[in-house]
Amino acid sequence: MKDAKDLYRVIRSLKVSEKAARENERNTFVFEVSPAATKRDIQDSVELFFNVKVRRVSTLITKGKKKHFRGVVGKRNDTKKAYVTLADGYSIEGFGAE
Repeated sequence: MKDAKDLYRVIRSLKVSEKAARENERNTFVFEVSPAATKRDIQDSVELFFNVKVRRVSTLITKGKKKHFRGVVGKRNDTKKAYVTLADGYSIEGFGAE
């Protein structure tokens, strides 16, 4: 396990959307994470910060869109999301069904 200092850089934010709210009902939470983070890093970070037991972690990378602004073509950054399913009996306070 990495030290706590490295684990602070793994989770960037908790995603709040309609889809994420539906996932919360199934005890799954959606996080935006560092692109270099592994599933094990994500699991360790969530367990450390929220004091819960993680059952499963699924990740996906969303490619950034190409955008045009005044004739200049740019690209948004790629993002990595993690769907973290908690073990039965655990929940993150303030989010999802409790």
